[in-house]
Amino acid sequence: MENIPKSGPAIVASNHVSYADVIFLAQYLYENGRAPRFIGKRSVFDTPIIGRIVLAAGQIPVDRQSGDANKALDHAVAALKAGHLVGIYPEGTLTRDENLWPMVAKTGLARLAIITRNPIIPVAAWGTAKVLPRYGKIPHLFPRTKVTYVAGTAIDMSPWYGKEEDPQALAEATGHVMKILTSMVASIRGENPPSEVFDPHTSDLPRTGNFKKAKKK
Repeated sequence: MENIPKSGPAIVASNHVSYADVIFLAQYLYENGRAPRFIGKRSVFDTPIIGRIVLAAGQIPVDRQSGDANKALDHAVAALKAGHLVGIYPEGTLTRDENLWPMVAKTGLARLAIITRNPIIPVAAWGTAKVLPRYGKIPHLFPRTKVTYVAGTAIDMSPWYGKEEDPQALAEATGHVMKILTSMVASIRGENPPSEVFDPHTSDLPRTGNFKKAKKK
């Protein structure tokens, strides 16, 4: 918890395995005196129970199939300028990795950090998928499940400052963040991550939505 800044703008980046992630991460940050702002896809906000909670907390839903998706970065920049702590799931959706390891992420996180020059705090999570399985809508509240969150030290993004329009630099910066985050997840799980990171860009799985449901069609 000491790695979460007590005040001022900062970006929290976490792995994404369950729609319940936003609830548990918000609680983790609240316990450290921070009220986070999350920018996430609308489907999370449409989920029963959890959707109502995150909307009530003032979070911002983004419809990726409309022009609103292009406004996500603007919302995040504005929140940081206002001194908020912004929570982001850099993968952009629930991981498609069959064993729930972090997958290749989108570059929006790196772009945001480079533009605003705010620190990225990696926060690794494990256990939320037992409370609410991937793409599940009804949480399993009993028996009680251990959910673990660990915050790492701020990641230095200065080597990429001024390169927010350079695709190669953004990919490199994103990979740097995800490598650190994956290592933290591995420490919590007590397992070694896969040697090859799942890449949704080269997979035949749909890029968004419930890929399990799509595979059954």
